[in-house]
Amino acid sequence: MTSQQHTVEKIGGTSMSDYHAVRDNIVVGDRSTDELYQRIFVVSAYGGVTDELLEHKKTGEPGVYALFADAESDWAWGDDLTKLVHFLTDINGELFDDPMLKQQADQFIMDRVEGVRGCLIDLQRLCSYGQFQLEEHLLTVREMLAGIGEAHSAFNTALKLQAEGINARFVDLTGWRDNELLPLDQKLKQALDNIDLTRELPICTGYAQCQEGLMRTFDRGYSEMTFSRIAVITNAREAVIHKEYHLSSADPKIVGEDKVVPIGRTNYDVADQLANLGMEAIHPRAAKGLRQNDIPLRVKNTFEPEHTGTLITRDYISEKPQVEIIAGEKGIFAVEVFDQDMQGDPASERRILEVLSRFKVRCVTKDTNANTITHYVDSTLKHVKRIVRALQEDFPNAEITTRKVALVSAIGSDMQVPGVLAKTVTALADEEISILALHQCMRQVDMQFVIDEDHYEKAIAKLHATLIEPHNHGYAIVAA
Repeated sequence: MTSQQHTVEKIGGTSMSDYHAVRDNIVVGDRSTDELYQRIFVVSAYGGVTDELLEHKKTGEPGVYALFADAESDWAWGDDLTKLVHFLTDINGELFDDPMLKQQADQFIMDRVEGVRGCLIDLQRLCSYGQFQLEEHLLTVREMLAGIGEAHSAFNTALKLQAEGINARFVDLTGWRDNELLPLDQKLKQALDNIDLTRELPICTGYAQCQEGLMRTFDRGYSEMTFSRIAVITNAREAVIHKEYHLSSADPKIVGEDKVVPIGRTNYDVADQLANLGMEAIHPRAAKGLRQNDIPLRVKNTFEPEHTGTLITRDYISEKPQVEIIAGEKGIFAVEVFDQDMQGDPASERRILEVLSRFKVRCVTKDTNANTITHYVDSTLKHVKRIVRALQEDFPNAEITTRKVALVSAIGSDMQVPGVLAKTVTALADEEISILALHQCMRQVDMQFVIDEDHYEKAIAKLHATLIEPHNHGYAIVAA
């Protein structure tokens, strides 16, 4: 495979649901036949499909996996799987006008779903014996179900493009009926080694079955890891993510589409800060390989193909110090441990972290003084109550309090602007927004403000108006 010639491009689920936009804006566009190739595509499941397979990301409503894992609903998962077949074949019906192609697509996905159904029935029967515990197999079940979504969208896309005269090739990484379990990099190499990128267009599944078990680490962010590792092992010229929106200076739903601007250029450090706030341009572990191998990442808007998007590189620093993005997160719990016995005892913090890691909660930020340590965690109230009980056992003399808050952050590749902190605090005070805590590191890439959840949208809009909108013309840099 020739290095530095090709790009590796990931297409998100919402974009995948609009085949014509994918074909016209991403795959074909104004390219000649020769220019169609030298690209590897990694695709997500169609919008809403993974929710039906696993559980609804936002509402938590159970999908097939959650029903199967729930001991109460012995056969409810089977009915849900039948409903899923109708959902997937309806998608096929909208995509394929040609009855022969639709029949081919339906047959493919029904073989997969019925194969999984048989496997789950056998597993349920096996686990009715005391020696076999269902819990030990649930992660494998979750991975097997997740793989259906990407296999469906990748197969359909390759089939549809082939029918339109493009030499697309379905690359199934889901491990369906594979005999061996390989490490991720080896699996990807094996799948891509015999593909001629000068005349074939690989359409790869976003889920890849491997020894590492991608869902164990990334859960539903697994497609980013597949995409990143393909870019690294094939030595891609550039990695591209196609989303349904630009990587913008703030959330357009809060600030207004007319006020936000695409960032244009930034670095992986800023991408990490965004990921820490749950606003991933890319998962930090997926970005790591790209960053270490000096592969630039471009984030593009599927529905604005003429815009070059945002280019993320390892060493980019803004020409002049400035704030690039206002981001934040609601629903954060502040867990405060006040204990005068902590003074002079460096082991206290380690003990608190051990409790947080035992409950697998994500810590967004923290602050400390002589006798108080506060961790700001992204978790549910149920989990936080368990954490508090565990901390009380560990610190019997401590006062432990919790509070639901929001975090608002100003982020930039270089924010060494004199007086920017004072300006920001004044802007929030003008809106009568109380700052409960604030954090700024010496590296000057972000400022974080902890505020009441009720003030979240108002704070984002005010900081964007104060720190970014006056310089908007300077931000609308078109990426190189």
